[in-house]
Amino acid sequence: MPIAVIFVALIFFYTLASRRLERTVVTAPMLFTAAGMLAFHELSALQSMPWLPGRESSQGLFLHVAEIGLVLLLFTDASRTDCRVLNRIRNLPVRLLSAGMLLTILLGMLAAKAVFPQMTWWEAGILAAILAPTDAGLGQIIVNSERVPLRVRQALNVEAGLNDGLSVPFLLFFMALAAAGEEGARASLTQFIVEQLGYGVLVGGGIGLVGGWLLGLARRKEWLAGSMLPLGVVALPLLCLLASVATGASMFIAAFVAGLAVQAGFKETGKHDVEFTDEWGQLVNLAVFFLFGMVAASDWTQFTWTHWLYAAVSLTAVRMLPVAIALIGSRLHPVTVLFMGWFGPRGLASIVLGLVYLEMETRLPGEETIRLTVMTTVWLSIFAHGLSALPGMNFYAGKMKTLPAAAPEHQELEAKSAA
Repeated sequence: MPIAVIFVALIFFYTLASRRLERTVVTAPMLFTAAGMLAFHELSALQSMPWLPGRESSQGLFLHVAEIGLVLLLFTDASRTDCRVLNRIRNLPVRLLSAGMLLTILLGMLAAKAVFPQMTWWEAGILAAILAPTDAGLGQIIVNSERVPLRVRQALNVEAGLNDGLSVPFLLFFMALAAAGEEGARASLTQFIVEQLGYGVLVGGGIGLVGGWLLGLARRKEWLAGSMLPLGVVALPLLCLLASVATGASMFIAAFVAGLAVQAGFKETGKHDVEFTDEWGQLVNLAVFFLFGMVAASDWTQFTWTHWLYAAVSLTAVRMLPVAIALIGSRLHPVTVLFMGWFGPRGLASIVLGLVYLEMETRLPGEETIRLTVMTTVWLSIFAHGLSALPGMNFYAGKMKTLPAAAPEHQELEAKSAA
């Protein structure tokens, strides 16, 4: 299959130059999305083939690949989150995930209704819910760099880890309102809050706690071969995925909670033994961006100025104003608020939620507008946030050096080093 050959070859050549690319503004999602677009044009003669991404026959496969990639990424991000630090900075993630997220969905609805007046309010809500979650992976250099204050990195990481799962009930609620009546929508919302969120926490917490305890026990008893340890780690998020499918829970919430819970019994998960999970998760994620590039190229001529307008508004005002409001009273420097507001990229989570929406086959009048707008916004985010990550981080790090020692950003770093 030519597409598979192109992708595997690209993976190989990317690894050869990966260290040099890390010093540039060219990110892996940018490279693989662009490569997917180029591959589509080069293989345009094969458009009639049923396995071409974007066709209905392969939409389910694209969804499953994206779900696996997001589950592995969320588990990895959570397992690297220092729970002691998270306890100290819990105020910031709570602000972003409560007031920040609700305002993001509300402003996203208002913007969608203004840009696409033919949409119903519920269709506008669907679009806003799909584009509400952020993707820390697109700004990986930000969340992994020690030049960025720890509380800022962790807050953005936790927000990205949880807001995709929290977006699911809103998405399903708006879909129910659009397709049925208000009474049915309320029942659906209650059901999915219990199943998606509640079961997700229980499934993830149970697998993480038990799995971490067993890994720690096997390590202490020296039953576990060192070479097999990464395999045991990668099994945990996959177990979350399978258990979530069986119980109706949110696999994304389950994977993130499992990554946090596993540290209770096996603290080394995020330090040394998550590399296997991270690498395979990265491979799947790059495959998603490659396929996304092909889909974007196939629909490029359908993108209109209204799609681009909403994409620009979604990545700026719809994201940054809610963050600024949510962080009122946090005593963070305005540059920090601006930095956190801008680096809320839309990526893998929005792709997955968009595919989930299309899989439901609600056949709403605004379905095509929603699909094209999500694609436009994700594409713009991949390149806008990718190109600005390195220079943005350099600017922000320089600004942090000028802040007084009493600034909240510096106090958090000192607290960690003292611990």
